[in-house]
Amino acid sequence: MDLLPGSTYAPTLYDFGNTVELWAIEALRLATNSRLIVVGCSVGGSCALEVAVAAPERVVALVLIGTKVKHHPDPALHASALDFIDKEGLNQAWARYWAPLFSSSTNHRMLEAAKNSALRQSPKDVARGVTAFHRRRSRDQFVSKCQCPVTVISGEDDVAPGPKSSAELAASAPQGSLHVVPSCGHYVPFEQPKVLRSILSDIINAQ
Repeated sequence: MDLLPGSTYAPTLYDFGNTVELWAIEALRLATNSRLIVVGCSVGGSCALEVAVAAPERVVALVLIGTKVKHHPDPALHASALDFIDKEGLNQAWARYWAPLFSSSTNHRMLEAAKNSALRQSPKDVARGVTAFHRRRSRDQFVSKCQCPVTVISGEDDVAPGPKSSAELAASAPQGSLHVVPSCGHYVPFEQPKVLRSILSDIINAQ
């Protein structure tokens, strides 16, 4: 937030609806600047893509962290995740779905901070996020034609999508670049915030 004071927006997306398209529309209403650097991690990356789809003339750089651009719907997995959250609660859902995405080398205090952040959300909001993730569209064709720089970031130990898929994504963009962050899993903003800050600083300075 302090890299561009007064010009940075980090909205909570869950209240915007059940799809990343709705999230993007509402995020664009909040971010009134005519030139945007859009950054998203995981399902937030899917939202960042939808922002670029909705307002390509405003997006001057796109940063996708641990983001899958291809999507093959799995209704059974979607329903199973919602049922698990409802019946077992967020603590068990954290252990099952999200904790395994962190690197084994992640600092214990950082992992606890991430867990506490997740558990502060309501089960209803997290379920809404899960639904948005499972309803997202494939955007690989959009990335292959995207005219702005696309920076793809992956943790070295990420398993979803991981460095290989992230490299393929970066290579598919006309102005794509890849950063693989050592000793890091899926959640670069939590696990290696200083590295992410450095990458974002360079992107900002290039605009």
